[in-house]
Amino acid sequence: MTKIAVVYYSSTGNVHQLAAAVAQGAEEAGAEVRLRRVPELAPEEAIASNPLWRAHVDATAGEVQEATPADLEWADGYALGTPTRFGTPAAQMKQFIDTLGGLWFTGKLANKGATAFTSAQNVHGGNETTILTLFNVFSHFGAVIVPPGYTDPLLFEAGGNPYGTSNASGGKSATASEAELAAARYQGRRLAEVSAKLAA
Repeated sequence: MTKIAVVYYSSTGNVHQLAAAVAQGAEEAGAEVRLRRVPELAPEEAIASNPLWRAHVDATAGEVQEATPADLEWADGYALGTPTRFGTPAAQMKQFIDTLGGLWFTGKLANKGATAFTSAQNVHGGNETTILTLFNVFSHFGAVIVPPGYTDPLLFEAGGNPYGTSNASGGKSATASEAELAAARYQGRRLAEVSAKLAA
């Protein structure tokens, strides 16, 4: 059975919603999936200042396990999801990536399928550049990048981002449309299918 790790950071729930859909799609393709969130780095006062952030942190604390490097070592393919921060991944995701040096050095992240997804407040708020930044990371890992491209018509209904599923939240929590969730499920299925071929 193909093993897929979906590792994400989400402050107010938008990326969490996409991550769950990516995981569901991989499961639909027959994969064993680990859905994991990276550790929160923000101080409590920052979280408490935003009711949506506070609510999401509390809701997922006991629901989703924290990610460790072992989750990516275990996986045949992995998906990373993060909100965009000035067109790049959030610090929480970057900090997790920076813990992967040992796996990178020993080649344990190479030759695996890798894909990315994101959310920003605005349509042009840095979604594509955030995903492309993660593609740089995947290249250093020696992973095989698995973008959705334009391989299914449903991707156009979700905004047509060929790099990965993206959401424009409008500053609200958990706002992904059904079209975006369908695109995320498709992206998870595609990752699982390509990773299975690589593992074979």
